[in-house]
Amino acid sequence: MSKKHVIVIGAGIAGLTAARTLAEAGLRVTVAEARSRIGGRILTHRTGGEPIELGAEFIHGRPPELWALISKTGFETYERDGSQGCFQNGSLKPCNAERAFHLLEGLEDFNGPDVSFSEYASTLDASEEERASVCSFVEGFNAADASQISVAALGAQQKAEDSIEGDRAFYLTGGYDRLAQYLANRIVDFGGSIRLNSAVHEIRWTPGSVKVVDDKLTFSGQRAIITIPLGVLQSGALAFEPKPEAIFEAAAKLRMGHATRFTLVFREPFWTTLPRKSPMPDLNFLFSFEEMPPVWWTTHPHPTALLTGWVGGPRSAALASLTPDELAEQACSTLARIFSLKIKQVRQLLIECHTHNWSADPYALGAYSYVAAGGIDASRQLTEPVANTLFFAGEHTDTTGHWGTVHAAMRSGLRAAQQVLHLPYKH
Repeated sequence: MSKKHVIVIGAGIAGLTAARTLAEAGLRVTVAEARSRIGGRILTHRTGGEPIELGAEFIHGRPPELWALISKTGFETYERDGSQGCFQNGSLKPCNAERAFHLLEGLEDFNGPDVSFSEYASTLDASEEERASVCSFVEGFNAADASQISVAALGAQQKAEDSIEGDRAFYLTGGYDRLAQYLANRIVDFGGSIRLNSAVHEIRWTPGSVKVVDDKLTFSGQRAIITIPLGVLQSGALAFEPKPEAIFEAAAKLRMGHATRFTLVFREPFWTTLPRKSPMPDLNFLFSFEEMPPVWWTTHPHPTALLTGWVGGPRSAALASLTPDELAEQACSTLARIFSLKIKQVRQLLIECHTHNWSADPYALGAYSYVAAGGIDASRQLTEPVANTLFFAGEHTDTTGHWGTVHAAMRSGLRAAQQVLHLPYKH
């Protein structure tokens, strides 16, 4: 065994980024991934030549690390644009759904006690409708419970979004999973290995030595980078001997958010032509907060007949257990009301429905993380190495306010890899 062997647990973007960095630096790297595929919460399906994202979908803003990688791959991107539509009081109209969201702007300079957003919203000088709208936005965007999510963390998130032009969004042409495959190829090219179907259930360690146990064998290294999602870490599915208590205490201050999303494939983009009163050929986002799901989006300006439905936070539980067929039926009913069509018309246009239940996925146990009130320092605590032997990464360990994003996962992988590279190795 090489004394410079690092074991990376998880082949999501955080794990792949860390492993690629270490492999290119000359270390021996083994990536252990429980699934039969790489990518983690990036999951791209393809139908009729079109990529359908069932996990991470958008490139949020212009984070430099992620764009540097995209530039290196040569993959093409395009920026999302178009109009917004709102369905309220039985009427669909073009709108600016961000009317009430100016209430979030004050959080950037928030310096009061860290309370939940619900408690904070109750003190705002706003109408009940505006408060309800902004709470729905916070829950939907963060896949969070407004009665738990930290106001201080939302303020940090607002500043973080501003620093990367977070109001812009981009698609990676051909599918997000291409980035994961590029990173995996680099790992292998530089002598690393990726073990799929390797569900690690125990890590035994002493300072400077790690033994990783899955269902088939035990393999050893000098350091380990653990990139499993927050929900899996909190569940105890991965046992540590001895248990790093400080890590679990910090993790308990964070929450795993939940969301239900599905993508419908239609024969044609009927929203651009069929609604006689208000056709929306450039429809981007559609908000219907009184319906289920409350948020929809298209692929505009890329011309497809795909429509994605989304609900985040506690409301997602209402759809979480539905099968694809049941989701499709619910969606057809909702869309018929929104666009003043007969349910039969929408059903006849529908080809199929794609979804993935991340909350029930044993290797995710949720969509992505958020900070609970009082837990603003938890992510930083998770970045502290355990005896210079165990290192933790993943979007929940991001310290720059970008929790829940691909670039947060990437940043955490780069950080963990640098922590390992700066350590002396015994020969």
